[in-house]
Amino acid sequence: MNTVTQLAPEWRDWIRDNLTRGCATQSLVEDMVRNHFDPVFAAASVQDMLAGMRQPAPAHDAVAAVQRDAYAYEAPRLAAGNRIHAADRVVDVAMRLERPMVAVLENLLDDGECDELIRRAAAKLRRSTIVDPVTGKHETIADRSSEGTFFPINADDFIARLDARIAALMNLPVENGEGLQVLHYGPGGEYKPHYDYFPPNDPGSVAQMTLGGQRVSTLVMYLNEVDEGGATVFPELGLSVVPKKGAAVYFEYANSHGQLDHRTLHAGAPVLRGEKWIVTKWMRQRRYGMA
Repeated sequence: MNTVTQLAPEWRDWIRDNLTRGCATQSLVEDMVRNHFDPVFAAASVQDMLAGMRQPAPAHDAVAAVQRDAYAYEAPRLAAGNRIHAADRVVDVAMRLERPMVAVLENLLDDGECDELIRRAAAKLRRSTIVDPVTGKHETIADRSSEGTFFPINADDFIARLDARIAALMNLPVENGEGLQVLHYGPGGEYKPHYDYFPPNDPGSVAQMTLGGQRVSTLVMYLNEVDEGGATVFPELGLSVVPKKGAAVYFEYANSHGQLDHRTLHAGAPVLRGEKWIVTKWMRQRRYGMA
């Protein structure tokens, strides 16, 4: 049975009512999972509702609801236009969605760069992890069936050239970026719906956000063609981005007010035939690794 990744009004009311009664957040998440909700989505939904309830309410309830729930969209960091100059390369914009900011980009990496990243990563792959929402430590989970490795910022001339190009495209300093993460998915490999930002109310997020603040944007770059499956899926948007060698999908999810765009829930669909290689860049609010 498919897991649920959308919150119907009756479930929103159920969460609010139980939080008002003082029920533990973990018990609500467990009840939702028993009703076939995706665990990450369930936890995020409960925490989002809790955060909204903690905000002081304006005089009119209708206004309060809008102010709690509406993400304030700002001018996107990604440059306007059909072609973007990114340091040493001109990148073509194949598709752009404004709210939330999602863009499909082409010609970001050439074939040789894709092949070189795969070659370098293949020798040191390890089972992929996530940040545990309670401890903040990196843990393996069944929902993420991939293997990967990291390359530190400016690790050598090749990586430094890519870091500079990507930073120019994402319109943030190189030092705000986490190291490039290369991931490999074999047949059946997937990453179920999740957010890239750190939910502020998760205890484990505190430790992560001391290392440069919140994540604000993501760039997923495709290193090979996938025979079947493996799309990057945005369930809230009805959008699927099919892997294409050298292309990428970019999205933003944090504004200057500290709000987080919950519509950027996304997943790596199962690889049905062949294999998938990607490289991911996450950008932070400030220099990564600095408190």
